[in-house]
Amino acid sequence: MQIYVVREKDTVDIIGRIFSVDPLEIAWANQIEPPYRLAVGQSLFIPDGGSREEGESRFRNYEERSMGIRLGGYAYPWIDPSVLQETASYLTEISVFSYGFTEAGDLIFPQEAGENRIISEARRQGVLPVLVLTPLDSEGRFNNNLISDLVRNLQVQQRVIRELWKVAQEKGYGEINVDFEYVLAEDRDRFTDFVRRLHTVMSVFGVRVTVALAPKTSGNQRGLLYEGIDYQALGDVADGVFLMTYEWGYTYGPPMAVAPLNMVRRVVDYAVSVIEPSKIMLGIPNYGYDWPLPYERGVTKARSLGYTEAVQLAIDHGVPVYYDEKAQSPYFHYWQYGIRHEVWFEDVRSVQKKFGLVKEYGLAGAGYWQLMRFFRASWLLADEEFGILRQ
Repeated sequence: MQIYVVREKDTVDIIGRIFSVDPLEIAWANQIEPPYRLAVGQSLFIPDGGSREEGESRFRNYEERSMGIRLGGYAYPWIDPSVLQETASYLTEISVFSYGFTEAGDLIFPQEAGENRIISEARRQGVLPVLVLTPLDSEGRFNNNLISDLVRNLQVQQRVIRELWKVAQEKGYGEINVDFEYVLAEDRDRFTDFVRRLHTVMSVFGVRVTVALAPKTSGNQRGLLYEGIDYQALGDVADGVFLMTYEWGYTYGPPMAVAPLNMVRRVVDYAVSVIEPSKIMLGIPNYGYDWPLPYERGVTKARSLGYTEAVQLAIDHGVPVYYDEKAQSPYFHYWQYGIRHEVWFEDVRSVQKKFGLVKEYGLAGAGYWQLMRFFRASWLLADEEFGILRQ
């Protein structure tokens, strides 16, 4: 396996000859459609042959698959079935996003048909299904007031925990992931206590409990996103944590990398100082953003896009892709209808650098937000880096 950066006058055929690899293998691995156009600066995953062996999982169950690095991601119930099937073959776990709850503690279900399809495919391929709990209300909106309603009321907590146990047993979930953002500072200890109670009950039945954590770089970091999250305490009471190391570049923010490696490293540095590394999953974004320029705070809105869409934009507009060495992320500019745009996204180079952090720090593994856009090269890279399919 190698990563190749496209140069002027390169074609898939030329690159295939350089590496003695079938050009169609390169095109398949990198989702390059006929007429096989390339962008200068585009990074390509060069397979070593045999990577196109699609089909059944090589594992009978989650325990066999999860002997080494864990690899997962979040999926909405409406994920495309073909994307689900191929993606699942590279995973150890898949998180169904998401269950919510009412003020009284009654669970709110996602689209049941889609949920069942994900669980069924996960079971077929030996992948652990994960139930994600968020403060999603009955109208389908995220309501962070529900967090306070829950953690301040023991009776509501008991009802939520009882219903989570029931769903986990009925549907075969092997893990519950608590994904609460904007926990109030005054609810910090209460939130930890809720996770502890949830873990105490679920551990009896062999169900893991994990927590998604906002990307803190210090214990006393200020801000609504951070003050209610106690890394050390949550790391102690949960089976594992998921670091949401993305959204530095975001919809209403200025143009920049979504997950600049220098900032991701700072989060990991802090996390491993207070949490056992073997409990930590590193979050990786499976998306980028396209900003119209000039950026105006409070006015400019970026649109989200995936790897293949970003590269196609560069190709269609005939512009090169550049790579920021500090952020370890690709970017480019293009003009459309008299407006200049700036695009930052993820490619196999940037993903490989993040996988490098997993290995360098001895983390449990990595998880993607989210799996709805298919990025085959990143999964092939994960297989090469971690050997998940060849244990």
